[in-house]
Amino acid sequence: MTGDLLIRSVRPWPSGPDVPEVDVLCRGGVIAEVGAGLPAPDGVPVADGGGGVLLPAFVDSHAHLDSTRLGLPFRPHSASAGLAGLVENDRRNWRDAGLSVTERATHTLGSTIAAGATMVRSHAQVDLDSGLERLEGVLAARAEHAARAHVQVVAFPQVGILREKGTAELLDAAMRAGADLVGGLDPAGYDRDPVGHLDVVFGLAEKYQRGVDVHLHDAGSLGAFQLELICERVAALDMRGRVTISHCFALSTVDAERQRELIDLLAEHDVAVTTVAPGAREPLPLRELRWAGVRLGLGQDGIRDYWSPYGNGDMLDRTWQLAYRNGFRKDADVEMCVDIATRGGAAVLDGPGGGLVEGDPAELVVVPGDSVTAAVMDRAPRTLVVHEGRVVAERGVLAE
Repeated sequence: MTGDLLIRSVRPWPSGPDVPEVDVLCRGGVIAEVGAGLPAPDGVPVADGGGGVLLPAFVDSHAHLDSTRLGLPFRPHSASAGLAGLVENDRRNWRDAGLSVTERATHTLGSTIAAGATMVRSHAQVDLDSGLERLEGVLAARAEHAARAHVQVVAFPQVGILREKGTAELLDAAMRAGADLVGGLDPAGYDRDPVGHLDVVFGLAEKYQRGVDVHLHDAGSLGAFQLELICERVAALDMRGRVTISHCFALSTVDAERQRELIDLLAEHDVAVTTVAPGAREPLPLRELRWAGVRLGLGQDGIRDYWSPYGNGDMLDRTWQLAYRNGFRKDADVEMCVDIATRGGAAVLDGPGGGLVEGDPAELVVVPGDSVTAAVMDRAPRTLVVHEGRVVAERGVLAE
């Protein structure tokens, strides 16, 4: 039966070198039983976990599959400084990438799955230059890997909504074409009209009954002001649990009292936050967000594209980066980063997965290592990746 699998010899998180190995039986895509020496039911495939650490599958809660050049030769970084310079550099070059959006997105999504992620949220640029071409490429990649991962696609106005007349109409068309969420970008700092920008975003969300994911790079008081505006829209439209703010740099660029106010506001309105552990920004207050009950996920952002040469499609590698950027050394802190990259992301996407007990969806990854922290530090090829109770990758290679 589809979704039936017996995984031998794993150590479910929390684990350590002294934790005994167990077997995990999946039935119909759900964890049915966990225990030592489980008998193999007739006809159920058996996979060897090799004594590795069993984790919930990773979740890439913020990717840009439409811009990736992973697997292609490096090109010199040619963007000028600032957000506008990065946007324009991408617009100048994306058609000359060497492969189509579909081919590039399909390759990178496959790499992400092989590295242990079975849930992904990807933004896809929608503007007057590309029309729906980039969105369609990401939708095609999703279709190619439909049996290996759950993928959400955000119609993303990378160059703003109000700067170029006709963008709002294209976003509307993107929602009709199959986008799962409507995106936004710095309503004040980039589009210079936060009310008008959010009118379009939340108007489309209400029209199509879809979620919202807004890039908010604006820092300090300007970013905080927009965070408040977003929460006002959430309350007015009863969209609690359906809105995400990506990056949310305001949280790490205001004083402590203002930070607490903003975190409480996010928690009150059940607005999720995603981070990509950026190298040039102060890390978000991870502990404070989690203590307040704010859903918090981790993503890769751009993966070796015209924005940046960084990124390799591996969410375990990005988990290491989150721990490193925060200066974490204790096992508990490193494991918190793993939790953000797995259970946290599943909560942001409101998708299956995130658990390791009987009755949880069988969205799993087995990582070599004698502890979770060791697995993060070593980042060895994943022993097994399981989606809906089926092995979809082994030792870094996708299964047919």
